[in-house]
Amino acid sequence: MNNESSNNWKLGIFVTVGILLFITTIYFIGVNRNLFGSNFALRSEFKNVSGLKQGSNVRLSGINIGTVSKINFISDSLVLVKILIRKDVQKYIKTDAVASIASDGLMGDKILIITPGPQSNTIVKDNDFITSYKTIEIDDILSSVKQSTDNAKTITNELVEFSGKMNNKNSLLTKIMTNKDFASRIDKTIENLQLSSRELAKFTSFMNNKMDLHQKYLPIRNGQIILKAAFLICGTAPKKLIGLQQN
Repeated sequence: MNNESSNNWKLGIFVTVGILLFITTIYFIGVNRNLFGSNFALRSEFKNVSGLKQGSNVRLSGINIGTVSKINFISDSLVLVKILIRKDVQKYIKTDAVASIASDGLMGDKILIITPGPQSNTIVKDNDFITSYKTIEIDDILSSVKQSTDNAKTITNELVEFSGKMNNKNSLLTKIMTNKDFASRIDKTIENLQLSSRELAKFTSFMNNKMDLHQKYLPIRNGQIILKAAFLICGTAPKKLIGLQQN
């Protein structure tokens, strides 16, 4: 009889402790997820939530102020994120606040960060939309590092190829660098090109001067021809003018 009573006491204590632990766990989960107290909702749209999930923390200035309550698809390229925030923090969030997704530590869980806006003084209302911003992710950094590595590999291969060509005695670059006769011929060719350029410039200047003289005396010539034609038509053309034209 005493053994049965003792077992009942142990069972009762075990059940009581279990209930207390369950209640305590529910309480802390509720506090962490803002299930108790007054809350308000905000919404934001993202093209990629980068692993953010329901229940993730929401932070303002490094302080947990709420949680992500829902994540739903709007379209195949847009996701709606709804967050629950403590009512006492609402006065610190303005309409130009920006929401972004970051990691809690280097490889930690994803969190949603709200950055206060610099200009607006209007406090957000319940169920308002706030602007979203895509931050740099670890995947982006790794992709950039990979691209830099690939570029370095390409440059290295080109340097190896260039060194191989330099070591080849029959290559054009080696002849230019080492063969004095070949280099001298190239210098003479460049000098001839420079001389030809100077002669061409002189010829162009000479032709421009000729064209200027032609344009200068062309009106006089045309005037004389017109006068000659007029006198011939009238039959009274002066012999002096006609002789001038014939000369």
